[in-house]
Amino acid sequence: MILNAEKEALLPIVKAMALAARTAPKARGVDNLVIAVLEPADIEKLAVEMERIAAENNAPGFKRDAGNIRLAPAALLIGTRAQTTGLNVCGLCGHENCAANEKAQGICVFNTNDLGIAAGSAVAVAAQYHVDNRIMYTVGLAAVRLMTLGEGVRFALGIPLSATGKNPFFDRS
Repeated sequence: MILNAEKEALLPIVKAMALAARTAPKARGVDNLVIAVLEPADIEKLAVEMERIAAENNAPGFKRDAGNIRLAPAALLIGTRAQTTGLNVCGLCGHENCAANEKAQGICVFNTNDLGIAAGSAVAVAAQYHVDNRIMYTVGLAAVRLMTLGEGVRFALGIPLSATGKNPFFDRS
């Protein structure tokens, strides 16, 4: 039997990436992350939504990225709920404190910080195994619009993976 060893090797790596994202440092230890490993059927749903976004907004980058993720046998999706961390003194969001932010239905700066740190931790794992990848906001936006990670997730990033002779996410013309 001939195995496609490269593609099969991606599954334990994407799971390790999910683990790295989950255990990444978070502000005050508050974990608002939602993490999912995507298979080809999930990826296709996101690609279709990305093409719709491209068409509706004259945004060719979304169409390009939809084609890119279709080449990925696996991907990681990391999102965050928009919830404050309960600080009495902060103001980094532009409000006096978390209570004022919540009243204004604002966005806590730590949600997006934690998302970025988690994504960095995940791609560090991919890099250790020489897996081609790219962090894509376009995938994340499609996931948020489709509520792939559930209600309350307002920000997400997608990380498609590739195990081929050439990184399909590198040439971005």
